[in-house]
Amino acid sequence: MTIVDTQHAAELVNNKGKAFKFDAIECMVNHLHSDTQNNYSLFLVNDYLSPKTLIDATTASYIISPAITSPMGANLTAFSKTSEAEKTVDKGGGSVYNWEDLKRYLKQQ
Repeated sequence: MTIVDTQHAAELVNNKGKAFKFDAIECMVNHLHSDTQNNYSLFLVNDYLSPKTLIDATTASYIISPAITSPMGANLTAFSKTSEAEKTVDKGGGSVYNWEDLKRYLKQQ
């Protein structure tokens, strides 16, 4: 897949080292929900403030905010630091999520 917007891109790496790239975080999470085998060793997202820097998705902080649009329309963005996510929500509205909360939220959508 061609990644156009690196600020919202995500990547899974399976146990054999094969990378699966997604143009939006919600696409990666939705893929995880539909993949019954779930043999992944790395879950990566791009840090919004450092667009070409992949960070561990399981420790990232996420926001869903109308202030930042994402490629697939979920307005979902990842940050390496919770404080930066909270600052962004304070300025533009929205909610902050951790990895587990985000997966639960997107599964309900």
